[in-house]
Amino acid sequence: MGSNFHCENEAVNFERKDEWMRYTINSHIDLQKVIVLNEAVEGSGAKIFKKWEDRLDRTIYVASDLDEELLFNVPFKGHVKITGLVLSGDLDGTHPSHIRLYKDRPSMSFEATTLESDQEFPLKQDTNAQIDYPIKASKFSNITHLSLHFPTNFGESKTLIYYIGLRGEYITDIRQQICITTYEARPLLKDHKGKIPDVIKRSIM
Repeated sequence: MGSNFHCENEAVNFERKDEWMRYTINSHIDLQKVIVLNEAVEGSGAKIFKKWEDRLDRTIYVASDLDEELLFNVPFKGHVKITGLVLSGDLDGTHPSHIRLYKDRPSMSFEATTLESDQEFPLKQDTNAQIDYPIKASKFSNITHLSLHFPTNFGESKTLIYYIGLRGEYITDIRQQICITTYEARPLLKDHKGKIPDVIKRSIM
């Protein structure tokens, strides 16, 4: 694992210079269902997934409570592909120093963070969300849930984050996919000569 981590360390810390790298996946987060463990103020964690133009607003933030750890459980409104993220904090010990990412693990707890992550890497102190951290699209493609674990910071007892921005692609709506699957799974009437199956009778009624 040591060599793999070293490669990931070299892959990140890329300063975002181009404004076209938009972090629009935030608009596809189901914010009402976001759960953040160990947040000092309930509901504050969901608010830091701001619009890109509001990323420098320092009046909205999340702070950890009992220790420096924070765990975000983030559901999406549909299937998405995540290709990068940015975040902002303060240039002090409260800035998170490491992140661990898990895909499609709803209701994840701190106990579950002992499991191997799908990707993890160190973080640099960044006040303006200028550093883009590439995410492995091959691992985070067509997902509906993302967990972000911040296990440590730069030495303080509390962690503070002002903004998290997710970059990627929206694929399809969850409900739309369910409807398509249901339609394809429904037996055709012509396959049941002379008799309508009970399951279809109930659906019609």
